[in-house]
Amino acid sequence: MARPTIRDLAEAAQVSVATVNRVIGGSGKVREVTMSRVLEAAREIGFYGIGALEQRIDAASPRHRLGVIVQTPHRLFSTLLTRSFEAAAPGIQEGDVRLRSAHLDDLSPEGVAAQMQALAAESDALAVLAAEHPIVTDMIDRLAQDGVPTVALVSPLAARSRVGYVGLDSWKVGRTAAWTFGHACRQPGKLGLLVGTHRYRCHDLYESGFRSYLREHAGEFTLLEPMSTFESDAIARELTEKLLRQHPDLRGLYVSGGGIGGALAAIRESGRAGGLVTVGHDLMATTQAGLLDGSLTLVISHPFERVAREAILATIRARNATSDAGTQSVLVPLELYTRENI
Repeated sequence: MARPTIRDLAEAAQVSVATVNRVIGGSGKVREVTMSRVLEAAREIGFYGIGALEQRIDAASPRHRLGVIVQTPHRLFSTLLTRSFEAAAPGIQEGDVRLRSAHLDDLSPEGVAAQMQALAAESDALAVLAAEHPIVTDMIDRLAQDGVPTVALVSPLAARSRVGYVGLDSWKVGRTAAWTFGHACRQPGKLGLLVGTHRYRCHDLYESGFRSYLREHAGEFTLLEPMSTFESDAIARELTEKLLRQHPDLRGLYVSGGGIGGALAAIRESGRAGGLVTVGHDLMATTQAGLLDGSLTLVISHPFERVAREAILATIRARNATSDAGTQSVLVPLELYTRENI
C-alpha cells in the first residue's frame, strides 16, 4: 500500500492541505486544538514522520509555568488538592502546563510570602491557598508588578492588584450547613460552631452564611459562641469534648474548618454518634469514615479536580490578559455527601 500523503492526512483531520503544511512546516498560526487533531489523524493513518510532527507541535505549544501553594497543616486536604492539579494539567488544551507545588504546614504569613516569592522566580502565575494577612497581600501586589499574577484557591484573598478567586461560594456553603440542621435536627436547641481560623476569609464567610440562614429560617435554634480550632485536630477534640460536657442538650455541631478528625473522635467517644447532627467539609478518608459510622451527618465538599482545572485556566487568562483579569471569580458547584451516596 502507498504510504499516506499530506492530502490523505488533511482529509483524515478534516482540515485543508494548507493547514497541514503549516503544522508540518511550523509556519503560520494554527490553533492548538487543530494541531492536536492533525497529530491524532497522523497516528491513525500511519503518516510518516510522526516524531518530527510531534516535535513541531510541541515547540509551537505555549508553555505555562504554574506555582501552586497550599498553606494548611492538613496533609490529607493538601494532598487531594495538589494531586488534582497534577491530574488536571495534562488535559488543558490551552498549552503545556508545568507545575511546581509547595505545601506549608504552618500558618505564618512570613512563610507563605517567602514561598510565593521563591516559586514566582520560576513561574508565570501562582495559585495560592493561604490565610489572609497584610504580608501576604503585599507579596501579591509585588509579584503582580513583576508580571506574576495570583489566583486565590478555596479562600479569597484581597490585594490592590485585584487577585482572582477559584472555589466555592462560601456564604452559600454556610447557609447550606444551617439548612441541614434546620431539617435534620429532631427538635430545635443549641448548635456548636468550630471554625479553623478567621484569617481564612472563607471561614468568616461560612459563619456569615450560617448565621444568615438561622436568622431567616431557623430562629428557634441557639448558636453558641464560635470557637477556633486553629486547624488542629487536638484542639478540635478538646473543644468538642467541652461542648458536649457543658451542653448535654447540644443538637448539632458544624465543623467549618480544620480539625474534623478530632471532633469526630470526641463524638464517637461520647457515644453520641448518630444522635448528634454534625456537618463537616470535604470528602476524604477521615470524613468518609465519619459518614459511615454515623458520627458525621453531611459533608460539604469541593469538587477538587474541577477546582484545579478552573484555577489553571484562570491563571492562564490572568497571565495573558490585562491587569483587570485578576478580578475574575470562578465559583464551582459544591458537592454534598451523606452515608447513602459515598
